[in-house]
Amino acid sequence: MTYDEIIVYLNELKDPEKIVFKEKKFGIVAHNSLGIYHKDLKELAKDIGKGRNDLALQLFDSNIYEGRLLCSKLFNTNDVTEELMEKWVKTFENWEICDSFCMGLFAKSKFALAKIIDWTKRKSEFEKRAGFAIMAAYCMADKKSDNELFEQFFPIIKKEANDDRLYVKKAINWALRNIGKRNIDLNKKAIKVANQLLELKSSSAIWIAKNALNELQKENVRISDYPRNIYRTKN
Repeated sequence: MTYDEIIVYLNELKDPEKIVFKEKKFGIVAHNSLGIYHKDLKELAKDIGKGRNDLALQLFDSNIYEGRLLCSKLFNTNDVTEELMEKWVKTFENWEICDSFCMGLFAKSKFALAKIIDWTKRKSEFEKRAGFAIMAAYCMADKKSDNELFEQFFPIIKKEANDDRLYVKKAINWALRNIGKRNIDLNKKAIKVANQLLELKSSSAIWIAKNALNELQKENVRISDYPRNIYRTKN
């Protein structure tokens, strides 16, 4: 499909009622949205094919919200640059587009760890959320690193847990839960961190902790078995 054909197709899918529904149901407010569900964009991206970088960039610059979402699904992960990441992150206006880029592209890029360190300190709500969304997604994207790498995220979580903005604290909670589901050792450490957050006077930290503990301490919680080499060598 060409750029023009995609724009025509997107306009054929246009549904103003979905714009209202997404805002009321999911809190998604987007500039110049056509009202197309994410699942439909995923199907379209599958038909177009990944790695269409030039097309992806055109769609991002189309000034259509769904065009920007498609960019996150079409661009080749290996071709992501820091310049593009910085350009894109500054445009994030809701959790949907933030998470689409972070999960589909950023967490799988070679800049993932650098952006976790940088963006989790940002003031902008969705730039900061992006840092924690990458952290949450990286826990599943990186299937080889040992626990030591992920333990470095705990101090960041504890430092930023006082941020009471809805989409920041939700992302921090998401990251803590995903770290705790990498393997049994990190599960125990994430639970310990959550209990430390309970001791803070911050309502957001307490919310993050209680929500994380509710999942991580479930009897049937699904825990992966990603590398635990640093623990095996100690035992």
